[in-house]
Parts: sequence; structure tokens; C-alpha cells
Amino acid sequence: MPNPTALLAVYDDQVRTAEITNLSPGAHAERDGPVVRVVGQHRRGFVSGPRDLGLDGAELDALIARQRDFFAARGEAVEWKTRGHDLPADLPRRLVAAGFTAEQPETVLIGETGELAAADPAPISGVTVREARSESDMLRIAEMASEVWGDDRSWLAAELVDRVRDGTGRTVVVLAEADGRVVSSARLEFEPGTEFAGLWGGATLAGWRGRGVYRALVAHRALVAARRGTRYLQVDATEDSRPILERMGFTAVTTTTPYVWSP
Repeated sequence: MPNPTALLAVYDDQVRTAEITNLSPGAHAERDGPVVRVVGQHRRGFVSGPRDLGLDGAELDALIARQRDFFAARGEAVEWKTRGHDLPADLPRRLVAAGFTAEQPETVLIGETGELAAADPAPISGVTVREARSESDMLRIAEMASEVWGDDRSWLAAELVDRVRDGTGRTVVVLAEADGRVVSSARLEFEPGTEFAGLWGGATLAGWRGRGVYRALVAHRALVAARRGTRYLQVDATEDSRPILERMGFTAVTTTTPYVWSP
């Protein structure tokens, strides 16, 4: 059986470093004491730190205020990503006191890529799963995402095109089609310098949930990752996805909650 403690140690060592070093084009990182803030990302800034910030009381409050005020001066929102095993334990309370708002908590799950790739799910009648490469694919994915989330996600098409065509090979976009339309999509993000790839951006039309489409997209991405020699897949999972992933062989290692401040 997988050892959650060992997996968490690898996650802390590799994934948390990668999220502040493997940055999207145009973004850069700035260190402030124990934390790193990422500037120039799409939509909002980002703050992350080690498991133990090594600060408390007034020093911690001042660190939080500096990040908030930095992005306030830029007129930007910022996300401070916390984990359930982080120290000090009162960091979430202090973020709220500084004006940050907690978003939906998620469960961090890790799976062994080889085992996940070996579990070939049964095909779904009338559904084709494949990689998305063309601009037309990305436009159809954005249209589907807009329907799923109930807002305008037209910007997503250009973002996905940029990710896929940036020359690094870090991003793989997959989609599921039925009756000539995209019914689900998701991304696979490789993290250079680590043993990990991440599963991100999953969305499925309401009428196609519960049919195994999400599971098929996970399996497809696991196969792509295994072919490239990646050892682990990592997911920040909602409560809708967590049971599916655990049945597939993923192991829960901690939780993560984004705290967001907006101008």
C-alpha cells in the first residue's frame, strides 16, 4: 500500500518548489522572507511558502500585510495557497484577519503513474477521448467550459493554445467528444525537475457526469505521463472528484485551501 507520509514528504520537497519555479511565460517570482510571490500570472498573483514559515505573531501579520499591499498597489487579486499540515497552524486565521477569503478546500491526492496507466477503463459508448491540439479544439473546449461554469470562459481558448504551443511540451490538453461536441476536457501539466505531473482544469457537461468520462480522461493522461517516464500524478481534488480518484488508486496526503484577497 502507498505510504501517505512518504508521499507527502516528496510532495513538499518537489511540488511546492515547482509551483514557484516552473512559471508560465511572462510570470516571475520574488522572495520576501520565507515566502515567494509570483507576479505576472493570468487573473491573479500567487503566494506560497515552505511547510513551516518559521514566523508567528506580529512578524507573521506583517509578512501577510506586505503581500496584500504589494498586490493592492498593482490593483491585482492574489491567492495565498495553504496546506492542512502547514505551520504555524493559525496562518488561515491571520489571513482572514488581513482581509483574505477562503475558497473551497480541496484534497491533495497522489498516484503512481505506472499503476494508473495499467488500469485501462472500459470504453464509453459513443465517446472518443483524444489530445486537443488545434485552435478549433481549444475554442470548443472554452465553449464547453463556459456552459459548465455559467460564465464567459472565451479567454480559455487563447490560454490553452499558448500553453500547448510554447515549445516546452509541459502541457497536454485532452478532450472527450460525443455526437460532434466536446463534453469534457482537462489538462496534464508536467513539472520539469520533478517526478510529478499535475492533473488540472477538469470540466464535464452536466448531462455527461456519472458515465465514466472523467475517469477516462484521468486514465488517458496517466498513460501519456507514463510514456514520458513521470513517476507520480498529483491532483487538488474537489469532493466530487476525490472518491473517483481514490477508487482509481490515488492516495490522499493533505488538504489545500486558497485564501484570496481582491482589490
